[in-house]
Amino acid sequence: MVKEVRNIRRQKLPNGLTVITEQMQHIRSASIGIWLQTGSRDEDSESNGISHFIEHMVFKGTKHRTAEEIARQVDSIGGNMDAFTAKECICFNVKVLDEHVPTALDILSDLVLNPVFDAADIARERGVILEEIKMDEDNPDYLVHEIFTQNFFKDHPLGKPILGTKETVKRFERPSVVEAYAHRFAPGNIIVSAAGNLDHDRFVELVTKAFEHMKPWKDGKNGFHSIAPKTVSRIILRNKKALEQVQLCLGVPAYPIAHEKRHAGYILNTLLGGGMSSRLFQNIRERQGLAYSIYSDLNPYRDTGCLAVYAGTSLASASKVVQSVVKEFRSLKAEPVPEEELKRSKAQLKGSLMLSLESSTARMSNLARQEMYFDRFYDLDELIEKIEAVTAEDLTGLANEFFKTDSVAVTVLGNLPGLKITRDQLAC
Repeated sequence: MVKEVRNIRRQKLPNGLTVITEQMQHIRSASIGIWLQTGSRDEDSESNGISHFIEHMVFKGTKHRTAEEIARQVDSIGGNMDAFTAKECICFNVKVLDEHVPTALDILSDLVLNPVFDAADIARERGVILEEIKMDEDNPDYLVHEIFTQNFFKDHPLGKPILGTKETVKRFERPSVVEAYAHRFAPGNIIVSAAGNLDHDRFVELVTKAFEHMKPWKDGKNGFHSIAPKTVSRIILRNKKALEQVQLCLGVPAYPIAHEKRHAGYILNTLLGGGMSSRLFQNIRERQGLAYSIYSDLNPYRDTGCLAVYAGTSLASASKVVQSVVKEFRSLKAEPVPEEELKRSKAQLKGSLMLSLESSTARMSNLARQEMYFDRFYDLDELIEKIEAVTAEDLTGLANEFFKTDSVAVTVLGNLPGLKITRDQLAC
């Protein structure tokens, strides 16, 4: 089965693996990604962090290459290889000159298909990831977001840290790693996407040769995808005396990634705290001088989402920052966004979209994400059209859906003597 939209082509192999390409004839690079449609939210509490652990371990050597040989071969073709684990996916990717696509795919598929998971390497990598966890916990910006997420999606895998915890990572041994790998690395769970100066049919031949031996799931189902979480709007004050600043995170439930109102959500986030001209930056940093760093972020998932505001401030200013953020929520609910501000936010969003899709790596990622979350492909012209169609009335309606007093969750981290945040202060 082959589907084609302009220069984007999609094909599903008999075993269930999906191949998608976008031809970009005006460049000399090509980016390839092997994506698993499962991430940290698809782990139970005992194995929290196993997806990220596997992502690390596949680089430690395969049946055909040592870790050093992998690195040397990628360097010898001038390639750039990377990987990451997210809440809902794992990605292994490489960017090379177009002439090296066959070699790059051979190395990348070898990593994914033939890891040895040596017990000594696993023991060493446990130590590496434990140090990574410590490093993140020493980063107050990361830590306040992590505490916020764990409480916002309380008792749900989506709220668990991608890296896992010190307790879970210490338990990872070869049998559990091999079992988790075998469960996740099945063809029906894999998307191979590529963008750049390449030929779709030739690329499908290469992917087929590498992956056709994989057997489909016996029952045709992946057994993944936890139920949608219930959000919890708590006020959490976490004391950490060593911090000079107070770290704040305020958030509300938002729409899933494929929701029909998602484009209005992008614009709402942009004008609220998406840049230097945003309301939060101009009011709280520029006019009041209460924070150096303040922004909002929209995090949509397949069945839920969160719109969150972050700020770093002083203890003396913390309550005022919270009140100023909530005041912006109220304003967006009560007053239509002025036409000039709406135009500016749309232009900013369109510009960032267009610039973000100029590289082959970004195009490759866009292909895979659209395959994961949508039943069709949206080109840039259609996205821009959807953004342009959003009205001030749409934003007012969305603000009234999102910003409700009982829905606002707050996490405060720092040296907090005497600080109190009440629900009354969050009145929207």
